[in-house]
Amino acid sequence: MANINLLDCTLRDGGYYNSWDFDVELIEDYLKAMREISVDYVELGLRGFGNKGFKGACAYTSDNFIRSLIIPDDLNLGVMVNASELIKHEGGLEQALSELFSNANESPVTLVRIACHVHEFEEALPAANWLKEEGYMVGFNLMQIADRTSEDIKRLAGLANDYPLDVLYFADSMGSLNPEKTSIIIQTIREVWKGPMGIHTHDNMGFALANSIKAVEEGTTWIDGTVTGMGRGPGNAKTEYLAIELQNYRDVSLNITPLMKVIENYFKPMQVSHGWGTNVYYYLSGKYGIHPTYIQEMISDSRYDEEDLLAVIEHLKHQGGKKFNINTLEAARNFYIGEPKGTWSPVNVLSGREVLVIGAGPSINNHKQAIEEYIKKNNPYVIVLNTKTPINSKLINARAASHPVRILADSSTHEELDQPVIMPLSMMSESVKCTYENKIVLDFGISVEEGTFKFEENFGVLPNSLVLSYVLAIAASGKATRILLAGFDGYGAGDPRTEEINLVLEQFIETKNSPNITAITSTQYKVESSSVYAL
Repeated sequence: MANINLLDCTLRDGGYYNSWDFDVELIEDYLKAMREISVDYVELGLRGFGNKGFKGACAYTSDNFIRSLIIPDDLNLGVMVNASELIKHEGGLEQALSELFSNANESPVTLVRIACHVHEFEEALPAANWLKEEGYMVGFNLMQIADRTSEDIKRLAGLANDYPLDVLYFADSMGSLNPEKTSIIIQTIREVWKGPMGIHTHDNMGFALANSIKAVEEGTTWIDGTVTGMGRGPGNAKTEYLAIELQNYRDVSLNITPLMKVIENYFKPMQVSHGWGTNVYYYLSGKYGIHPTYIQEMISDSRYDEEDLLAVIEHLKHQGGKKFNINTLEAARNFYIGEPKGTWSPVNVLSGREVLVIGAGPSINNHKQAIEEYIKKNNPYVIVLNTKTPINSKLINARAASHPVRILADSSTHEELDQPVIMPLSMMSESVKCTYENKIVLDFGISVEEGTFKFEENFGVLPNSLVLSYVLAIAASGKATRILLAGFDGYGAGDPRTEEINLVLEQFIETKNSPNITAITSTQYKVESSSVYAL
């Protein structure tokens, strides 16, 4: 089995984390390390036409850029092209290829791989003819076939027989395969495709290495890996592990010391910064066939906490999470069932009264006594966001919660607290409703419309599902005289959560019939400010 090809695509797949902007020193040390572990092919990056936003050299991987590098001898180089860029090119597929590639005799590139979704495969296959005529080795990577029927898989693999492919890959795009399923797919493809096969594994469920080894046992001869698994989402099979595990199959020399130095000097710090690697969220995305970019986007966005991540995963497993779309991600934060409705009208309690909203900032502890004195003297309607606060519970009128996962997670805590909970109970799942059967709930509904506040009798239209937006709508629907904020310190300049809340406050203040808002403890938010001591 010495004909197994180990391909490392760290700079291509890892570029999703740093916009393909790798230092030349890193690239050259990495290439030396690849030679020392006898990697057969290094995929240096993408090659394409994209020009939105800054991307580094490995997003384009031009021949000129490659020639500027010190490349070790006996190391074959490759690039990857997205099929969508070829088939959507206004000049047609061959025109696109001629703009991207010269003759292979004039290029340092040996291998060109084309990444295809199922619906692109047939239209992109003729690219193999053009590339072979120009002297390149050609691979096609079929993505997202794990949930396709065996008939679909065989039909696609059969199409490849009519073209001069050097290798037909399939990618475990969702990280949903285990060794048994990997074996079934390989056997299905093998029924119609007799040429070399390759596999590109993702590590959502921790099976990337096991799936790769199983593929080798099933006769697959091209195996992908990346250093430390660096790649989109949870990453891929680790090249350092593959090199060790495949050494006996490949009959090659293996000096892993230079790679360990490269990992220590370059890739470990990047992993700490960017955070690739599997976790429970990626595991769930693999289990339910959800595109891992949804998880990657949420983990890198501080607006999404644990409850958001779990709620979005729950939503996407039922609502088309296989293809990443940023609009789908935003919609998935809104997780409510049916038309907006509620059974509680806050106007009966809040009309003509102040509402004091208690947040979780440290200023609450610093000014606890003054806040409590203000409550005793002025009798505002006091709403605490979620469950925790140092304020005397006897001074709290209600607690508010709007996030389904938070509501479910805090159900036992709410049961022990004396105050009623304001929440959109009518719009929750049956499992949530059951947990609050023995609790007094003030049921105020929610509808989410971007950039919008509206105040109805028993529900509010909000720009997002933040509990602050929810409470502001409650106060406005209840015709409160004004809203006081305590414990809204802020997250710091440049934090997207601060920007998100500033936008909420701005939209609320600009909405007709919204009460005035004043922060009475220190705050970084762009809102009118006073002092609890002055009041």
